[in-house]
Amino acid sequence: MVEVFFFSTAPPGLRKQGKEQDMYNRDIEIREAIEAGERALLSLQDARRSLGSARNWGLLDLFGGGSISGLVKHMKIGDARSSLNRAKADLENFSRELSDVQDLQGLNIEIGDFLTFADFFFDGFLTDIMVQSRIHKAQDDLENAIYRVESMLGRLKTFLL
Repeated sequence: MVEVFFFSTAPPGLRKQGKEQDMYNRDIEIREAIEAGERALLSLQDARRSLGSARNWGLLDLFGGGSISGLVKHMKIGDARSSLNRAKADLENFSRELSDVQDLQGLNIEIGDFLTFADFFFDGFLTDIMVQSRIHKAQDDLENAIYRVESMLGRLKTFLL
């Protein structure tokens, strides 16, 4: 009678190599997730700077800065829109990389719940006050996103120790 065993009859050295390979692959996935998270964090910080600049120009425009300040404000809003779109794409990539780290429980980041403002933030401004209000709301949302990405990166880095 011939008995066939899978994995259990492998020599101890071979089993150890398999575990080491799994750990190596896990570390690679974690490092890729960290890199994606750091890119997302940089994009979010860039968006924060852009929104801050748009807010400052908006305040100047609100308090009588004239047509030049209004023009510059709208240029800065365009910069902020680009930054927010980059941040959203980077967060989507970070989310995908996190899903590759399958054996770590509780690692996920839901981008939809705190960055959807990028989709509607710039639609249909009616007054300068509304512009300032939306910029302020977007800044709050960005701060929340930055906090969550920083927290997630901190957790990921602990798995590499």
